[in-house]
Amino acid sequence: MTHRILCVDDEPNILQAYERLLRRYFPIETAVGSEAGLAAMREKGPYAVVVSDMRMPVMDGVQFLAKVREHSPDTVRIMLTGQADMDDAIAAVNEGNIFRFLTKPCPTDLLRRSLEAALEQHRLITSERELLEQTLNGSIKVLTEVLSLVNPTAFGRSHRVERYVRHIAAQLKLTQAWEFEMAAMLSQIGCISVPPHILEKVYAGEPLTDDETQIFGSHPAVAHELLAKIPRLEGVSLMVQRQLEPSPPDLDLQDRIALGAQMLRVAIDFDARISRGELAGFALERMRQRAGHYEPRLLGALTGVEVDPAKMVLRAVQVDELKTGAELYDDVWSENGILLLAKGQEVTETVIMRLKVFERTMGVRQPFKVMERYPGA
Repeated sequence: MTHRILCVDDEPNILQAYERLLRRYFPIETAVGSEAGLAAMREKGPYAVVVSDMRMPVMDGVQFLAKVREHSPDTVRIMLTGQADMDDAIAAVNEGNIFRFLTKPCPTDLLRRSLEAALEQHRLITSERELLEQTLNGSIKVLTEVLSLVNPTAFGRSHRVERYVRHIAAQLKLTQAWEFEMAAMLSQIGCISVPPHILEKVYAGEPLTDDETQIFGSHPAVAHELLAKIPRLEGVSLMVQRQLEPSPPDLDLQDRIALGAQMLRVAIDFDARISRGELAGFALERMRQRAGHYEPRLLGALTGVEVDPAKMVLRAVQVDELKTGAELYDDVWSENGILLLAKGQEVTETVIMRLKVFERTMGVRQPFKVMERYPGA
């Protein structure tokens, strides 16, 4: 976890004073002017705290700290100004979400206490994020593995969709990508309410009757009802609920709910085409031709995604030869014709243990094919 502090001012002598007064207490770095400050954020960040002067050329402190927030939401922001103007304070709080607003000259003790409080605030922010990204993510993984038991085909799709959504988020450099990835993991959880024969028709690309279309179309609402009850998943539940909505004519990438829903729609429809045998490039081109159906920026971000992870080799294996990190190339069936695991699913310790139990109790059709990494890859 970083504890570094960046001080930004257009007067070098003030920055030298910061270093002289504060370096014994904090790891201080400085940048002359807002442009140099943003360059430091890009090249050396993230920082726990950024302290900015208000009056700077090119970009004032309010604009600068708003950019800092956009680039690094976890960074705590402090404003220093020689003009204690109430309008400045209001603008700083509203536009830059400022933690503290201090006036020059600021006593060293007050500045030091403010920085200590800012570092503590940063610790609280990052601790909460780690709770969300790790603890909550682990709990949701358990929920999705329950889906893999109830409906292996739906689980296999959610696993692949998560990979595509992660790729889109990385290409667009989206912050807090865990929320989009979690929505992908849970995008098919409502399929527990859809009869298996309807899902089989959907995944095979076969036409549905009106009643079947209505039943399948209800699965996002079912998922929303389940997920909305889990603390901290309000946004995720709304993304999942809206996954079948058509793309708005002018999608605002700052609207995280609408963006997440459209990421799911693009990833799910892309996976449907790939599952029916289309090559990735051809599938994306066909989707682009459907003007107005998909957000072009999301299709562009999906370009280059690895449908089959690179440096993998296809191998036929028995259950006792499975290794974690491999990916199922075939569906895995019991001896009496029950689908146990769907192709595309990653092999985890849980998957291996489950198959060993099935092997002892009902038998598993073997061998089946998996994609494994080349040695050393």
